[in-house]
Amino acid sequence: MGPRAVLLCSLFGIILTQGTKEITLEDCCENGQSRGKMDEDCSSLPLMSDSVTCMIVREQCCLSVLEDNMCSTGINTAKSNGACDALFTSTCDAKTTKMCCGCCLLGKALQEKGLPCDHKLSVSYQCALVSRACCADSVHDNQTDSTGTNECACAHQCVGNNTCGCLKGYKLKPDGRSCDDINECLLGSSNCRSGERCINTEGSFRCQREVSCGTGYELTDTNDCEDINECEAGIHNCGSEFECQNTQGSFRCLPKVKCASGFIQDALGNCIDINECLSQTGPCHRGHLCINTVGSYMCQRNSVNCGRGYHLNEEGTRCIDIDECKNPDKVCEGHGCVNLVGSYRCECEAGYNFNSISRTCDDINECRHYPGRLCAHKCENTLGSYKCSCTMGFKLAADGRNCDDLNECEENPCSQECANVYGSYQCYCRRGYQLSDIDGQTCEDIDECALPTGGHICSYRCHNTPGSFHCSCPVNGYTLAPNGRSCQDVDECVIGTHTCTVDQSCFNVQGGFRCLFFDCPPNYRKVGETVPRLDRTDIIRCIKNCLPNDYNCATDPVTSISHTFISLATMREFTRPEEIVFLRTSVRPYGTYHLGSYDVQFEILEGNVENAFDIIKRIEQGMYVGVVRQVKPLIGPVSTVLKLLMRNLSTQGESSQNVINVHVFVSEFWF
Repeated sequence: MGPRAVLLCSLFGIILTQGTKEITLEDCCENGQSRGKMDEDCSSLPLMSDSVTCMIVREQCCLSVLEDNMCSTGINTAKSNGACDALFTSTCDAKTTKMCCGCCLLGKALQEKGLPCDHKLSVSYQCALVSRACCADSVHDNQTDSTGTNECACAHQCVGNNTCGCLKGYKLKPDGRSCDDINECLLGSSNCRSGERCINTEGSFRCQREVSCGTGYELTDTNDCEDINECEAGIHNCGSEFECQNTQGSFRCLPKVKCASGFIQDALGNCIDINECLSQTGPCHRGHLCINTVGSYMCQRNSVNCGRGYHLNEEGTRCIDIDECKNPDKVCEGHGCVNLVGSYRCECEAGYNFNSISRTCDDINECRHYPGRLCAHKCENTLGSYKCSCTMGFKLAADGRNCDDLNECEENPCSQECANVYGSYQCYCRRGYQLSDIDGQTCEDIDECALPTGGHICSYRCHNTPGSFHCSCPVNGYTLAPNGRSCQDVDECVIGTHTCTVDQSCFNVQGGFRCLFFDCPPNYRKVGETVPRLDRTDIIRCIKNCLPNDYNCATDPVTSISHTFISLATMREFTRPEEIVFLRTSVRPYGTYHLGSYDVQFEILEGNVENAFDIIKRIEQGMYVGVVRQVKPLIGPVSTVLKLLMRNLSTQGESSQNVINVHVFVSEFWF
């Protein structure tokens, strides 16, 4: 009834707000001030408008009231006790109160020593305001004590002619005497930079940085990002052969050893020779050869080199032609020789051709000279003639030039099937066999179970047979699927092969069944009847049913005890959390506090074997949902009962509890 009441009240609230006037910033500020006077948390105020500006105004006005109250407490403590010893705590509220108390004591000390109230000490702006106010109050108190009258009744200072003025950061109220704090953050008069958030304080404001400085920088007391000198701080990783040089946001390591001219330094600080002949363009003059040396290079004058068919003259200054035909070795071997500039050629006799590469007279090769015209397949040159032959799979025709196909299958070369093709043959194997890689003719049985994918052919076990295979399943609880490979669970609860009694409910699990019996504990009654056969979506629920005047039962926060069931397989490849149970609620997230239940919490109390499960909370379709996940693999067979607790929370604390028992059965196999 709690969540339903929340929904009805929320709708009623929406109906009431229709037709109301638009909310102004003054309304938002007044609401924030009233919240601050009630000492509420200013950072988590309930929404009164969708406007972001209104939310900021309410928070700042609420904080202003809280800080005024805390500072006033500190000032009153200083004036009444003359000391701040009672404020030594570590809370944020006491820190503000202690600051105002100490600064007020500073102002009173200045007045007692006859020093001006407007001192030049480097204290915070708010501390200076409190100090001047307490100093001025002391002066006014002394004047009143000496004269017996208070001529100036101003809150801060008199400016003459019975006119009051306010210190910096305040404005005069309509009564002409009191001063009200100026909210610089709300008016936009702060000087906070980008990445800083303005926070209003009494008589001033402060800027708080919201974005981190990043790697290599640190935040200073002045709220600025300053570079970290890793070299001075000794947090660099430069080796002993390097020296550290600081840079903005980082550092670099520079080698200590400096290389001489003609060398370059690598990343490890080693000096490597520079090859000037490659790295420079034309380091030597024309006609000279560049030779690299260690750390330098040298230039050497080119010597005259004559090409093939030439030789140096007697002076060694130029190249002249060689007459190869006058060579006593007879370069053309009985054929005519003609000298050319830098070369020669042979005048071959009939039946020979000059080979320009080997510079010899070669016999005319008819097979090469008339390719494909003399023989159908192969042509072999002979002295003054040629002969034809056929490639494998063919036989020479009667004309001695063409080739006919040879039918090799007539000799039964294959162990199973043979197909003649033009110029060859092909052996084939029947299904379940493969051709031998050794001879390409013999058919060998394929062991399908030993193939790389053999582990996935059958769900459970694979049995090889000649030319085929068959699959089998565990003896109990499974049967072979129609595809002959997969194992499917036998639902003993449906076919009636279970052994459960009439008082028990049958629940089918992977590879078997469980006989379950459920009874409600004292002070609880069962809702609905227990079915003879349970599905994983069935829920058995016991609702609290207290007797009259049973105080212990009435105060017990547990309102219901439920049982649900799930059967899981042993996961073969567990890569990520698996969601197995969803606990749906009717609790809306971020509900209004005063409308009852607004939050829900989930936890696992018992049964979390090997911490294989967890429970998380998330929002689905506008409601809180508890999701039970399997986060670690469990090797079955394993059975456990996850005892889950769901707490409904409200502004008054915990309102009710629900216990959910999830019966988890993990089978031995992955299927």
